[in-house]
Amino acid sequence: MVDKIFGIHGDALQLRSQRLSMLASNIANAATPGYKARDLDFDKAMREVRGGGDAASAMKGNAGYRVPLQSSLDGNTVEMSTEQTLFAENAVGYSTTLSFLEARVMTITRALRGE
Repeated sequence: MVDKIFGIHGDALQLRSQRLSMLASNIANAATPGYKARDLDFDKAMREVRGGGDAASAMKGNAGYRVPLQSSLDGNTVEMSTEQTLFAENAVGYSTTLSFLEARVMTITRALRGE
């Protein structure tokens, strides 16, 4: 029933949350020698969820290491400008999805109250 009410937006929120966590970890480890930046291919993961998969499997199957544009001498693959841009874009998507879900809950609440 929850899937019918919220559709894929619950899964989208879960995927965006996981991606935010990965990107934040990349930023936090920007100065750690040998750290390999990770990311989640959100579009591929969402296609998998739309095809009937679950968000947890989609996260595992579509997470990977980022290939840097310019190699670092210490083996770290974090590029701060890339990470910050992707983090900001994903945060906006997360906020938008959350706003949609909040509006949906408010609509259901008003319907239950008979307003």
